Amino acid sequence: MDRENHSRVPSNTDYSKDNDTEATPAPSNRPVTDRNNGDNVVPMQKLNSATSHVSMERSWSLNDGYSCGAVDEEDTEEAIDREAAAAVAAAGGDESFAVRWEESDAMNPRNLSSFRKWLITVIVSLGSLCVTCTSSMYTTTYGQITKEFHISRIVATLGLSFFIWGLGIGPLLLGPLSEFYGRRNIYLASFTVFLLFIIPCAVAKNVQTMLVCRFFNGVAGSAFLSVAGGTVGDMFDRQHLGPPMMLYTASPFVGPVIGPLVGGFVNEFTLWRWSFYVLLIWAGALLLRNKARKLRKETGDDRWIAPIEKMQRSVLQTVIRSIYRPILLLILEPMCLNLCIFSAILLGILYLFFGAFELVFSHVYGFGLWQCGCTFLGLLVGMVCAILTDPLWRRNYARLERNHQEKVGRTDDPQPEWRLPPAIGGAPLVTIGMFIFAWTIYPNVHWIGPIIGSAVFAAGMILVYTGIFTFLVDAYPLYAASALSANSFARSSFGGVFPLFGIQMYNRLNYHWATSLLAFLTLAMAPFPYIFFRYGSQIRKKSRYAKSAS
Repeated sequence: MDRENHSRVPSNTDYSKDNDTEATPAPSNRPVTDRNNGDNVVPMQKLNSATSHVSMERSWSLNDGYSCGAVDEEDTEEAIDREAAAAVAAAGGDESFAVRWEESDAMNPRNLSSFRKWLITVIVSLGSLCVTCTSSMYTTTYGQITKEFHISRIVATLGLSFFIWGLGIGPLLLGPLSEFYGRRNIYLASFTVFLLFIIPCAVAKNVQTMLVCRFFNGVAGSAFLSVAGGTVGDMFDRQHLGPPMMLYTASPFVGPVIGPLVGGFVNEFTLWRWSFYVLLIWAGALLLRNKARKLRKETGDDRWIAPIEKMQRSVLQTVIRSIYRPILLLILEPMCLNLCIFSAILLGILYLFFGAFELVFSHVYGFGLWQCGCTFLGLLVGMVCAILTDPLWRRNYARLERNHQEKVGRTDDPQPEWRLPPAIGGAPLVTIGMFIFAWTIYPNVHWIGPIIGSAVFAAGMILVYTGIFTFLVDAYPLYAASALSANSFARSSFGGVFPLFGIQMYNRLNYHWATSLLAFLTLAMAPFPYIFFRYGSQIRKKSRYAKSAS
């Protein structure tokens, strides 16, 4: 790696006892003088090992195919500083020259103007929206490509499955690479590749080309689902993080709903290839342009180093670690396993609906392709309604925190289980919504009935995801990236498999019982958020990876 590119500390770099938490910028007060002109360039300070104060909330570039979050872990700050210093000292570096942020530093992303922060947030959110919209817009092309390529419906559906599997695999590679080469380079490279692989999809002459390019489309596009969350978390402090993170986190769920809505109109009135031309135009407009700053180039002092530069692991070792640790969490952690399965089932059902909606509304109500696309507005409305309840859940979290403080007399003991109430409330909504959808699909029942059911399902799904994601981050603070990577792997696996049997299941079991079967599946998983809310602290006491219960 180029020496000049080493000067900054990637904020998504992990440093803990197993190198899973990141080195956090700290305040400094000693200026570095440019030996060329004598100007004060960037203030620095010596790293005070275990006692240095952490001035910024750590953000994670979570290896998660769908969502990212920012976390604040005061109880591990001392360990992180100690390990950051050790990472430098162990490799023979002088820890006096460890590079840290100063709160007033112009290079600190927290000090960007509000306009620029929100502009970057909107850009990465639109990128996430574009990628997930690409996943589902493809489903509206089935009718045309099955005839043109002379393939079955299930083979055509593989194009959706391969894309989702790519979304799950991509973060395992792009997350670690962003630690070494920086997010900007990963954004530009991956989104350019994403853009390029849309072209062969648009001009494909056979299904083999389509399937291969769809897979690499998903791998490349996953950067905006795995790396971008750390970008948002780096720019905003804890007090102002809520609205921008809500915007970014909602985008990958809204995207799949917009896909069939837009694709329905495109494929109803034009050729299927225009679905990809539209995406090509959209993606091309979203390529990011940022200016990189290089500290050593400015100071001319080669002794300034970041802990990432002294890491003992190579890129390959980091990638391998990002793959095997999520698997360990799924095998050894019952809370992680069950919540990952629950969220995976929900994403599988969502992608199964992309084929089922067209089947149901075209056969039962005689809808055309563009009308079937409009039926996804129910899902969109449900998601938006769930997002708008966020202030209620924040107040509930504050209430639980206040009650706990009154009970134990401590103010520094947040419990991960307090993050689960949204999932507890959302789980019944998922099941209720699916039963409404299942038993209102009759020609003599107005079509708004199943759409209302889909809206209730979508609202519950967003609430469940909100609770599960934040719980995993808080319950596994040293392994948050791995926990959400495990969740991403499970969701992508189910999301790619469910559409492959959805149409056959609906044709054989009929529309009512096929949907009811899925509803019973969600009903079986619904108690787990409450079980972990009630007994999670006891389970964590026996856990190897979870945060220790007080």
